[in-house]
Amino acid sequence: MTDDQRFGCGRHVTLPGPLRLDGGVLLSPVEIAYETYGTLAADGGNAILICHALTGDQHVASAHPRTGKPGWWTRMVGPGKPIDPARDFVICSNVLGSCMGSSGPASINPATGRPWGMAFPVITIRDMVRAQALLLDHLGVGRLKAVVGGSMGGMQALSWPATFPDRVAAAVVIASTARHTAQNIAFHEVGRQAIMADPTWAGGDYYGGEPPAAGLAVARMAAHITYLSEAGLTEKFGRRLQARPGKQDGAKSFGFDADFQVESYLRHQGLSFVDRFDANSYLYITRAMDYFDLAEEHGGLLANAFRASAARFCLVSFDTDWLYPTIESRSIVAALNAAGAPVSFVELSSPYGHDAFLLEAPEMNRVVDGFLKGGR
Repeated sequence: MTDDQRFGCGRHVTLPGPLRLDGGVLLSPVEIAYETYGTLAADGGNAILICHALTGDQHVASAHPRTGKPGWWTRMVGPGKPIDPARDFVICSNVLGSCMGSSGPASINPATGRPWGMAFPVITIRDMVRAQALLLDHLGVGRLKAVVGGSMGGMQALSWPATFPDRVAAAVVIASTARHTAQNIAFHEVGRQAIMADPTWAGGDYYGGEPPAAGLAVARMAAHITYLSEAGLTEKFGRRLQARPGKQDGAKSFGFDADFQVESYLRHQGLSFVDRFDANSYLYITRAMDYFDLAEEHGGLLANAFRASAARFCLVSFDTDWLYPTIESRSIVAALNAAGAPVSFVELSSPYGHDAFLLEAPEMNRVVDGFLKGGR
């Protein structure tokens, strides 16, 4: 199995498709960038699919090729971790619509030989899941031991048993929701408008020229606020001012530079983001998240989404997450109970808000580890 070129890090496949999207468009071919870790068991029963969040990628446990930073979930995936490549065959793919090698607005439209730009079809979370299913077919994985994800990854983890009820044995959904609220949509719209108001956006046709870096940075800044908690921001920054050369500590500039440490932090987050992410992909993926409504896809009743599945479910929320607060997880749990699905749920305490699922969280690791091992 180790000589099979389908497996390993830095993989890319072009699948013929066509993939029928929720918007009615047939997408072909379908490009998917992905990574695998570990060895697929002879019966294929040890495969775990990890789904990434909005600005994530397939490099879940390997260094990012552009930034050199470690994989984004090495706290969860690795030797001795809840998801261990010594035991599990781990798959993580870049979602449809993104910019790290999968089909998206920055990839080449075979009809024109140029980047798709805004001609790329609008996608949904379910479309992302269908693309992942094509990848699993390519890898020879018929049924997943588990699908695991946080935030937008959690949306995919919910959509998997609803879309392919016979292909998932367990789902781990962390800091997520079954649909976006008006507030969620509002924050995303601010980001999209910031991008589209940037003169260099040029209707999405900026490839080969100057990207809308200023607009994308503002979009990232606005979103990043929602990933943190007020208590966490206060503890980390409070109202502390930036230290400035030649100025007394704590002195205001009486101008519009980043006087406050929190301002400087957000600007850094925005600027570092534009180096690794495509603005059009940000538009497409946030739109997919806003369209996500699992109950709507199943006759308006969330429980209907899970009735055909025999999967076990584990839901985790965080008490300071105001982006997807615990009440959202509880509504999913209620729907799972109504559908007769086995489900465990825990709300964990963390000062880090929504981002807690990406940070050091020993309790979360213990919960996920126990749940995955409990399915044996």
